[in-house]
Amino acid sequence: MMLSVVVPCYNEEGNVALFYKEAMEAFKRSNMSFEFVFVNDGSTDSTLSVLKKLCSGPVPMKIVNFSRNFGKEAAMMAGLEASKGDYVVVIDADLQQKPELVLDMLGTLEGDESVDCVAAFQESRGESKPLAFFKKSFYKLINKMSDTQFFQGASDFRCMRRRMVDAVIGMKEYHRFSKGLFSWVGFNTVYMPYTAAPRAAGDSKWSFRKLFRYAVDGIESFSTAPLRLPLYLGVLFLALSVILFVILIFAAKEFIDIAVMFFVGGTVLFCMGIMGEYLAKAYVQGKGRPVYIVKEIIDNEK
Repeated sequence: MMLSVVVPCYNEEGNVALFYKEAMEAFKRSNMSFEFVFVNDGSTDSTLSVLKKLCSGPVPMKIVNFSRNFGKEAAMMAGLEASKGDYVVVIDADLQQKPELVLDMLGTLEGDESVDCVAAFQESRGESKPLAFFKKSFYKLINKMSDTQFFQGASDFRCMRRRMVDAVIGMKEYHRFSKGLFSWVGFNTVYMPYTAAPRAAGDSKWSFRKLFRYAVDGIESFSTAPLRLPLYLGVLFLALSVILFVILIFAAKEFIDIAVMFFVGGTVLFCMGIMGEYLAKAYVQGKGRPVYIVKEIIDNEK
């Protein structure tokens, strides 16, 4: 049995060597063979140079080097596709997710054949109240709007059996939202709590704006409910028109007309924007462009 360790990297020059060292120490305590699959997602620092030096190590290691930055979703897909293991774990290079936790995941998978995936989640997070409220609201909203259920706080840090990995990489969507894909394919998933450690080096790549855009992508990828919004608004406007007709009898008509014009115009533009988001995704998907482009693959072929 072999474990593939998939590590997406973007500007992690200060972390990858530390991660490699800790992972080597942790996985050597297991009787399972393992390989590293590092995906360099168009880093602009020395991440690739450090990875090339690590590639001369004693265990199988592959570096998938992108032609430019395609994003973490693309990097995870590339890593899963390049992996060969019977088990595959996706883990970040910043050491917030400790490699020794993977041994606990493997223990769960090996102890119960019916479990296909162990996904880690943070029970408590050291983040601001507005951000925590935003994330909690996102999970409540998407679970109401989507048939696919999302476990609150579940991360991309998870260990899967090969059969689940094959199902995930078989989905060739261009706009990928892996949290949803992992849930949509089914399979029996066990959720394991963990406490995230501080980043070993560098700063988080996630700003509030990126998180918001990511949340919107998730809703658009796994729910068509926003497309039904114009129907609901049409019913609402029909009811309002009756009320406004009564108001017009007693109010100054010119002021009501202006208010209605702005209200209806803004709502129409809002609905058009929602439909435009879906059409844009369909347009990009229809082009058939690859999710990522590999510049080179470096493999020490152990």
